[in-house]
Amino acid sequence: MAGAGRIVVKVGSSSLTTPDGHIDRERISDLADVLAERRAAGTEVVLVSSGAMAAGIGPMGLPARPRDLATQQAAASVGQGLLIAHYTRAFAAHGLTAAQVLLTVEDLMRRVQHRNARRALRRLLDIGAVPIINENDTVATHEIRFGDNDRLAALVAHLLRADALLLLSDVDALYDDDPARSGAQRIARVVDPRDLDGVAVGSAGRRGVGTGGMVTKVESARIATEAGVPTVLTSAANARAALAGEQVGTLFVAGSGRRPSTRQLWLAHATAGRGSVVLDPGAVRAVVGEHASLLPAGVVKVEGDFTAGDPVDLCDEDGKVIARGLVNYDAAEIPELMGRSTRWLARELGPEYEREIVHRDDLVLLSPSER
Repeated sequence: MAGAGRIVVKVGSSSLTTPDGHIDRERISDLADVLAERRAAGTEVVLVSSGAMAAGIGPMGLPARPRDLATQQAAASVGQGLLIAHYTRAFAAHGLTAAQVLLTVEDLMRRVQHRNARRALRRLLDIGAVPIINENDTVATHEIRFGDNDRLAALVAHLLRADALLLLSDVDALYDDDPARSGAQRIARVVDPRDLDGVAVGSAGRRGVGTGGMVTKVESARIATEAGVPTVLTSAANARAALAGEQVGTLFVAGSGRRPSTRQLWLAHATAGRGSVVLDPGAVRAVVGEHASLLPAGVVKVEGDFTAGDPVDLCDEDGKVIARGLVNYDAAEIPELMGRSTRWLARELGPEYEREIVHRDDLVLLSPSER
């Protein structure tokens, strides 16, 4: 962390707001001070910041975080302007320009948007600005409810080939039990996901204004480390110490293997199958052993209601999930295609049917812990 030339920092809602839902200017100023110091030392800094929805709660006169999607979106719309205005002032005090970037996870999956996002972020870094990224909660749907700013930060770290990812929360580290309980021990280092076997990660933050909780932070760290980006999880109060390389929080050690694509990371970690396609043994061997595309001839059953472009689980005949991919057909279309060759389908139904159920470029094999 101390020697990283490019760092992505993610901060959660609970670290930026007061208990009644208002933005805490002092906390934002303190964070900007820390990041500005690192920027002055020559490190490129990208900030992924939650807090828009939480910041909108007070100005909208809401008693608590709204539950319905429309009000969540409205609160995010009100709060985002307040959030970026405070960041702009805080970084301007150090002679730095804050640049707002609103994304959804899906923006990083489509080829054109992916390329444009990377180009824009790199240009902002080239001119010395501090990109401040938030999920576009005003137009997002299920992302709001699943805390994808944590995952988004990991994908941004991968997108920009960052040297490190720092996840800031209201908890100073990952513990082997509820940190409020006597005897809970800090987990200082995670080398392999199996190191966390038996650890109850939990699902909610202390303050209740965020969405991700510790689960998505651990998942974010896993995405980043699989992409070769070491990750530190700690509290916002420890940000300066963490950036200096001090042994605070929990370090997730980066993997040494080949970096997966952003699409593969997203499919494996940031999606859930919206249905399933059951494969015969030959298709399982082809998909798993040869990383082949899934063809209609290898499908024996379809479950769920999904449309073309949705993520679906690929299962063997025993129901075990072996892979996840983006499907090329609606669920209702596939039964007519099952067991048929693409050549036969093209001849009988038209050339538009000469395509895979799931193309190998849109498919990722899943380890047991990811299923």
